Amino acid sequence: MKRAITKHFGDFLALLALVSVATGVSYYILQNQRLRIPLVESKPFQLKAAFSTGQAVTPGQGQTIRLSGVRVGDITKVGLDDGRAIITMDLDREYEGLVRTNWRGLLRPKTGLKDMFIELFPGPKAEAKPATEGWIMPIDNTLPDVNPDEFFSALDADTRDYLKLLLQGAKVGLEGRSDDLAQVLERFEPTYRDIAAVSGEVAKKRRDLRQLVRSLNVLYGELGRKDDELARLVSSSATVFDAFAKERDNVSATVRELPTALAQTTDTLQKVEAFAKILGPASERLRPVAGALDRSNRATLPFAREATPLIKNDIRPFLRELRPLVSELKPAARGIVEGEPNLKRSLHVLNRLFNLLAYNTNGAEPPDKADRDEGYLFYLAWLAHQSVSIFSGQDANGVFRPLVLGGTCNTLKSTAESLPGGGAIVGQLGIFNDPAICGGAQPVTSKASSNDAPGASAKPKKDRP
Repeated sequence: MKRAITKHFGDFLALLALVSVATGVSYYILQNQRLRIPLVESKPFQLKAAFSTGQAVTPGQGQTIRLSGVRVGDITKVGLDDGRAIITMDLDREYEGLVRTNWRGLLRPKTGLKDMFIELFPGPKAEAKPATEGWIMPIDNTLPDVNPDEFFSALDADTRDYLKLLLQGAKVGLEGRSDDLAQVLERFEPTYRDIAAVSGEVAKKRRDLRQLVRSLNVLYGELGRKDDELARLVSSSATVFDAFAKERDNVSATVRELPTALAQTTDTLQKVEAFAKILGPASERLRPVAGALDRSNRATLPFAREATPLIKNDIRPFLRELRPLVSELKPAARGIVEGEPNLKRSLHVLNRLFNLLAYNTNGAEPPDKADRDEGYLFYLAWLAHQSVSIFSGQDANGVFRPLVLGGTCNTLKSTAESLPGGGAIVGQLGIFNDPAICGGAQPVTSKASSNDAPGASAKPKKDRP
């Protein structure tokens, strides 16, 4: 074997290349034919769908399962069960658990040659369980493809001709403009979504609609039995509308004024909005006050009954007599108003002065505290007391102020002798010669002081003050 390979090595390499190319081509063909290779690809997730007919469905011809235009699996088998076509769908494992038990399936052709595929649609928004492997989609959730001849056979000849003309015109108009059509349909997507939402809400209100129809039936039955009353109603309505017609000009004038009134109302409401935002919390806080008003009124009632005669018989006559005086006070009040700023400043300055005089940093302090500070007000009272003491003496000539002199005996004697007639007064009094008063000083005369006395043999004692 080795000798044969060595001898024909070139042929052997060519054979290996051919086998490799054939294997690659075979794999490519099998992949494009949707053939799953065992042991290489995972086993598919298998579901089934029941259709009323399975015409043109041919497994193994690349017919697929799609969701929103995306391939999710292949059609692998078609069978018949109780007059229904059972189509087996092999979904890729990555889509396991995607399909729900309320989903729908539709057979559609890709081309005019009936190259079929199954389009899957999510069901209603109501929650449903995920479909398990082997689950069969019920025939109520599936629809087969409709052939054009079946559709045309349901129409008459004229309608078929008009429909053919419409389709031919659509072909001419849309030829080469598929992108424009796609953009138009894309713009309609929000509308479709809103319509779907409305349809869903209508479906939810089906029971309410049945009740509405039943109520309308009862209403119409009652109206049928009240034909005479309805006739009178129609007659009365005709009279009312006739009166409205006669007032057409006035109604027109009112309608013409209505936009201006509405615009003014809108502006006013916008301005009142800020006030309303404040008024709401304020009103909530005033609730307790409003609740207490009744009690306050009941409590005020005895006072009002007692005060009414006083106001009527005393206060009201007094006010009548006071009116002339009030009219005379008006000029004076005007002058007071003009001088009010200066008066206010003056009172402010006086207030600061009085605060300064009355200020006491530490308040009242005991008298035995050496460095206590009683403030200006204490010393003002002391000064007033001393002033009264100073000017408390008087004689026939009037009030006089007492004078107190202090000094030694010799100083006072010298001061007295220096005054006119002072020596005679000092000699007559003899105060400065009294040893009890001036101690051991020598007797003095009106012409000489003790400091000048001759023959003083001893130093006198210290003079008393």
